[in-house]
Amino acid sequence: MEKNEKAKMRTQDPKVRAKNFKEVELGFTRTQALKEANRCLHCAVPKCVEGCPVNIAIPDFIEQIKLGNIEKAYEIISDSSSLAAICGRVCPQEKQCESKCVRGLKGEAIAIGSLERYVADEAIKNGFESLKKKRRNGKKVAIVGAGPSGLTCAGDLIKEGFEVTIYEVLHQAGGVLVYGIPEFRLPKDIVKKQVESLEKLGVKINLNVPIGNALTIDDLKKEYDAIYLGTGAGLPKFMGIEGENAQGVFSANEILTRINLMKAYKPDSKTPIKLGKRAYVIGGGNVAMDAVRSLRRLGVDAHILYRRSLDELPARKAEVNHAQEEGVKFNLLTNPVKILVDENNNVTGMEVVDMVLGEPGEDGRRSVTEKPGSNHVVDCDMVVMALGTGPNHAALKDSKVELSDRGLIVVNGTKTSDKKIFAGGDAVTGAATVILAMEAGKNAAKEIIESLS
Repeated sequence: MEKNEKAKMRTQDPKVRAKNFKEVELGFTRTQALKEANRCLHCAVPKCVEGCPVNIAIPDFIEQIKLGNIEKAYEIISDSSSLAAICGRVCPQEKQCESKCVRGLKGEAIAIGSLERYVADEAIKNGFESLKKKRRNGKKVAIVGAGPSGLTCAGDLIKEGFEVTIYEVLHQAGGVLVYGIPEFRLPKDIVKKQVESLEKLGVKINLNVPIGNALTIDDLKKEYDAIYLGTGAGLPKFMGIEGENAQGVFSANEILTRINLMKAYKPDSKTPIKLGKRAYVIGGGNVAMDAVRSLRRLGVDAHILYRRSLDELPARKAEVNHAQEEGVKFNLLTNPVKILVDENNNVTGMEVVDMVLGEPGEDGRRSVTEKPGSNHVVDCDMVVMALGTGPNHAALKDSKVELSDRGLIVVNGTKTSDKKIFAGGDAVTGAATVILAMEAGKNAAKEIIESLS
């Protein structure tokens, strides 16, 4: 390894992993971690920390890796993050902390995410518990949603002496971490262990409780001093084109939930997916990559259909590279206009049109327009829409929490229109990343602490 090249993560062989759901990336060895840590300059003004939404003291924990003190490194990370093993795997570090790394100016940035994962995995392996809590302060907080935002908020509050209870509608805690991100990117055993570390601190998690139905927000207000809404954004979006109601058309959410949470890929699954022979996944984000790579593992001839070019794909580059290595086909600068069906309403193909890139807009993304006369048909029997998600506010039934025109919870900081209720994450911003949901959970915890002090 050259002095200014980062250590390369070990991975499963593409031909092998394309047929299993085991984790693709295998983590750093001790030798790799030490070499990578020694590349860190420990800058006097660490820009990497500014790039981290939860402000982990990155140079400090990396210094402890150099010294061989992994337990201390984990303690430093845990001061800012309750979900280190998860963040080390799924955070887009290349756009955050690593994008600020001085090393990246003349070479490759430090592999901060990989080092965080290494420390967290070693902590799990060795049973390190670096999260500490203060004496109970007599205040009770309810959290709606056991996703990354709710779990983070719970971790920060329990450490400050609050009594914290999470209400989760699903039968497992983790939110998008368990239903949305595939096993090959984020093993569910890792999520389970991170959740268990919070439960050891005293966080109570009530599963299978649909707030808004079994209990209402008003019920919670009677029992708790504050409520945090971390309900996420799990309502899938569709294009509104002809044929979308056909058999064989799915949302990426359904595909991923059935596979990740319900284990539909197992031979004895009670909720098997009716798979097609050839599938097109519409979209270019991380969810699209997760869906198409999952289908590839189930033996489907899986394609990505994306209306811009490879340069504009919003998914993480590593995920795109992994998908290509695994045999996923990319149909770029193409957009569907109609889903074709037979007399039994089964998908038989799609009418698509070629797209042409234009100039960048205000957001920096290049515009696209249809190429006249380029309509053609592609054969398929399965279509998966990975076009983003919106909030589902079933939990807010009969509450007075204000919503925006886009259906998002209106907040000032993380405070809602009800002074007892706070909110953050995807329910406020729309679908975003795990680490930004965590940032919102941390901010809410601070505001709740200030409010109840």
